[in-house]
Amino acid sequence: MHTGRIHSLETFGTVDGPGIRFVLFLQGCALQCRYCHNPDSWNTKAGMERTVEQILQEIEPYVEYYRRSGGGITVTGGEPTLQAPFVAELFRECKARWGLHTALDSSGFCEASHANELLDVTDLVLLDLKRMDREGHRELTSQPNERILKFAQHLSARGNRMWVRRVLVPGWTDSADDLIAFGRFVGELDGVEKIEVLPYHRMGVYKWQELGLAYPLEGVMEPGPDEVKRAYRLIDQGLGTSHETVQQ
Repeated sequence: MHTGRIHSLETFGTVDGPGIRFVLFLQGCALQCRYCHNPDSWNTKAGMERTVEQILQEIEPYVEYYRRSGGGITVTGGEPTLQAPFVAELFRECKARWGLHTALDSSGFCEASHANELLDVTDLVLLDLKRMDREGHRELTSQPNERILKFAQHLSARGNRMWVRRVLVPGWTDSADDLIAFGRFVGELDGVEKIEVLPYHRMGVYKWQELGLAYPLEGVMEPGPDEVKRAYRLIDQGLGTSHETVQQ
């Protein structure tokens, strides 16, 4: 039985896939996003080591809530594909024991072929496309985005269901050109059921302070409703269809 390094867990998640969900946050990430709200999850050697069976015991008391709501389990991070064998075993067991819906919340920063076993037992991928511009992506996350775009295309070719997300950070991920390019790229993918613009928030700033790290986006304000609507309009322009249609 595989073991994984765990950052934290949540038993009543409502924003990480359909229905009410068990949300497991894994430890370790190769990206260092300037707006990350869990910078304490970057270190691959930190966190709690747990077996699949121990996580299943955490899930079991709430299974009926997840079933009745059309929910399930979501594994996020950090970056869950860094621990793909552990997540694959966890998903297989959740399906075998309880028939739970499985969702993978990923940045896509992994070698696509290494995730196939995991993707075989994943019902939904929540894919975060942070920027389309290569150098802008590197400046924002510390890494270029070629691997991420290839992963998105791999999901499309496999027929995996996707919700594609963009965190909207004023001055960083809200340029017209990049949002139009985002829409154009997503429009070429198969399996995309929803596009979500997620407003940047500052709720994780205290974690940077606790770690003794300077917060890189100090002074950046959270976007308002009009800015979110503008982002959808620009994505629509690249997509060539209405985001309301994609979100259904």
